[in-house]
Amino acid sequence: MSVARNGEEFREDLRPLGRSAAGTGNAAARRILSADELAPLTRLDDLRSFAAVAQTAGVIALAVAFGVWVWPSPWVVLSVLVIGVQQHGLFVLAHEAAHYRLFSRRAVNDFAGRLIGMAGAISMCTYRVIHRLHHNSLYSAEDPDTAIHGGYPRGVAYLWKKLAQDAIGLNAWKTLAYFFGAPALDAETQRAARPLDDTSPQLRAAARADRWAVVAFQLGAPLAAVAFGGRHGLLQYAVLWVLPLVTVLQPILRLRAICEHGAVTDLSSPLTAARTNRTRGRLGNRVGHALLFPHHVNYHVEHHLYPAVPHYRLPRLHDALAAKGAFDGAEVRDLGATLGLVFAPRRAKLDTAIGIGARRDGSLRSPG
Repeated sequence: MSVARNGEEFREDLRPLGRSAAGTGNAAARRILSADELAPLTRLDDLRSFAAVAQTAGVIALAVAFGVWVWPSPWVVLSVLVIGVQQHGLFVLAHEAAHYRLFSRRAVNDFAGRLIGMAGAISMCTYRVIHRLHHNSLYSAEDPDTAIHGGYPRGVAYLWKKLAQDAIGLNAWKTLAYFFGAPALDAETQRAARPLDDTSPQLRAAARADRWAVVAFQLGAPLAAVAFGGRHGLLQYAVLWVLPLVTVLQPILRLRAICEHGAVTDLSSPLTAARTNRTRGRLGNRVGHALLFPHHVNYHVEHHLYPAVPHYRLPRLHDALAAKGAFDGAEVRDLGATLGLVFAPRRAKLDTAIGIGARRDGSLRSPG
């Protein structure tokens, strides 16, 4: 495909461009910053990306080492919790790679993104296709992510039930199916969003090859654990990697997606159809930041406006937009206020401009 090497090609290669419910306000919102103002914000810094990957992988390595050291004491639970939280950080970095924003050299970007994805049993190339639909068709019938964040608030009991099911691993297979391109079914209309049907042949072929690579990686990992540690090594691999992946990580993915897009009422613009969650100040905000928003992923309005901006420049982008008054009336809230919205009593009827996806089954989720 023809590309402009600044990440904006992420918006290309989709047949249903322009159908987004938020699309009518997208072009105007994206004119807030001039090209000259935006250029330094889209510049990639490979050292900062490497530092982000190294930090996340380093914490995981320390947690694994601690788990092996205290094995099989109850302190292993601490390792499982820390690893699950940091696995979410890896998902966010794979999301950066899907946007071509992790490393400046395309081959390095895709190699790193695919490797990070393989460790978490996701196909980064397939996710790239799925995530394009989310950006280009936000809250429309083609948006595969409305299945997780649409229709909120659904009631306190409903959300706690979903999070509890996630925490004990009941929904992990649905997450893995999502990252392999499974159709997202609208429980109300029974219409399935089929993301792999809505992209270029080149991206579809890359996604297919990447899925086979993920399968090979996941078959090889337990064999490697047995080769290095026998049955003991296999058990440690299962507890210290697979267990947090299918339990701790799952409610984090769900709750973050809901905080980013759940319980919004104005879908006319990405300024109001996505949400930035402020995580400074109060202790609760800071804890929420550590659990839900690694690598500045809380700046979600900014990300939808300008997906070519890498994660480490999102705070500067936020400040630039705020200086122009862009957030007047936008979905920018303290995390505590957001949680109050999504955990509110069930809303009798979703007030949206599109009437689709209002009450989906909430079984699939996205890292961004």
